[in-house]
Order: sequence, then C-alpha cells, then structure tokens
Amino acid sequence: MAWLVTKYLITAAVVVLISEVAKRSDKLGGLVAALPMVTFLALIWLYVEKQPAEKISNHAWYTFWYVVPTLPMFLAFPLLYDRIGFWPTMAACVGITIVCFAVFAMIVKHFGIELL
Repeated sequence: MAWLVTKYLITAAVVVLISEVAKRSDKLGGLVAALPMVTFLALIWLYVEKQPAEKISNHAWYTFWYVVPTLPMFLAFPLLYDRIGFWPTMAACVGITIVCFAVFAMIVKHFGIELL
C-alpha cells in the first residue's frame, strides 16, 4: 500500500510541477508538458514492479502510436478557445481526438499496427 501511495504522490507532483511552471512561462510550461514525464514514470513503475521487458517495451511502442492522433487537438485548442470558450473547446478537442484516433487506427492497420 505504501508503494501505491508513493506512486500517486510522485505522479501527482509531476502534474502540479507542470501547472506551476506553465503559470510562470507559457513556453517553458509547454516544453515541460510536452516531455514524456508521465510515460517515463509509467515505464519506471513497470520496471520497478518487475514487469517483463516485453510488456515495458510494448507500453513505449503503443504510447508512441497513441500520441500521434492527439496532436491535432493542440492545434485546434488555441483556434477555438477565443471563439467558443474553454469548456466547449475542451469538448471539441475530445471529439477531434476521437475522430483523429479512429481515422489514424484505420490507416495504420494497413501497415500491421493494431491500435484497437
């Protein structure tokens, strides 16, 4: 139980760090948020918990493919935010991401990459 609490605290600290840095600097906050810190932590947790190398490698592999269809959301957000407000923009970004993911999954399936 102590290990689980430790994982929660460290992971939460990373999210808080990103939001605090973003308050002070848009560019630095964006850079820190773009770093794959959560993925690094997940890989570390899997390794420390003695998961098989294949499972750890698969996590990194699929993380890459799942990140790609989320990228259009980051372009749409600043375009929509001033026009429709924060919450509608968030909802639109969720929709954009779902559509992009579905289309992307269909495309990469032709190359032997099964995301669904």
